[in-house]
Order: sequence, then C-alpha cells, then structure tokens
Amino acid sequence: MHDRQEPPSGIHPLLSGRFSPYRFDPSTVVDDHTLGLLLEAARWAPSAGNSQPWGFFTGRPGEPEHDRILPHLAPSSARWATDASLLVVALTRRHVDDSELLYSEFADYDLGQAVAHMTVQAQAMGLAAHQFRAFDLEGLTKELDPNPGWAIVSMLAIGNPADEPAQTRTRHSITHLRSAPWSRAE
Repeated sequence: MHDRQEPPSGIHPLLSGRFSPYRFDPSTVVDDHTLGLLLEAARWAPSAGNSQPWGFFTGRPGEPEHDRILPHLAPSSARWATDASLLVVALTRRHVDDSELLYSEFADYDLGQAVAHMTVQAQAMGLAAHQFRAFDLEGLTKELDPNPGWAIVSMLAIGNPADEPAQTRTRHSITHLRSAPWSRAE
C-alpha cells in the first residue's frame, strides 16, 4: 500500500520539493542559457562505461521544433504540456559502439539518470519538470527520424508550474522498497 507522508527532514529540498505539475504558466520563457544548463546537467549524469547513450530533441513555443512535437501528444498530455516552456524528447542509443553488441542493457537506465539530472537542475532553477509517455511513439519517431540505433523513450515538459504541489505525497514505504521484489503481488 502507498503511504501518505511528508518527506523526512534529511532529504534535500530539491528532492522533497519536486513535483510533476499538470499546469504550466505559458508566459514563462526558457532562454538559451537555461536550456544550456538543463542539457549540461544531463550531460554530467553517470553512465555504463561512460557511454552517455542519450540524446534530446528540444522545442520551445514559437520554434519549428515545438510545432513538430505538438501533433504527437496524446490528448491527455496535450491538455497541460502545450503550456510548458520547453518540451524535451528523450532518446537513447541502444547500439553499443565498437562492439558486436546490438543492444545495451544499460542504455534506458542511463537515459533515466540523465533525465533525473535534468529534472533536479530544473528544480534548482525554480522550474518544474513533468516526465511523461502519453504521446504517439510511432508517429513521433517517424516525424523526428532518429538515426539507426536510437529510440525515443519518453518526454519532459519543463516550465514554471501554475499549480501548487500537494501538501503530502503518496509514496511506497521504505519497507516496501526493500521487500517488494521478493514479496507476492499485493
């Protein structure tokens, strides 16, 4: 079962204050400097063998890249993501360079770390990030046409939240985190 609780006092405020807004202030602008810092944070994420198997396609309102992304949002995400100041398509490279391996079992995990770094950087800059998968993967892949070996995994909407975080958050307990892999389904 999920526990409704406040984060413990030892958790860093960037983590305890993080939330995924469902409304963004459309007047907020993510300038080039801010975009650069968000991408820089992702760049410094750890990865298996320092492979850094991630890439990002970004689009801000008014840019042609943004217009390429919008038609592929599912109605459920289009209701709120269109007002974000930045949409980020997160891709991973599942082909391993200089080897006969056709698939890196770590690529998606490493991309997740890069996205987490970007999310925390956004929080540090007073922005919020909402990660999501409610989009037409096939259509967006056809639209963006990434190179062979690259795959779109998820998206982020980043901007100034127009709603407030919940007073408490529902999270699994630490006991659950440690026992879930070995317990019968709940």
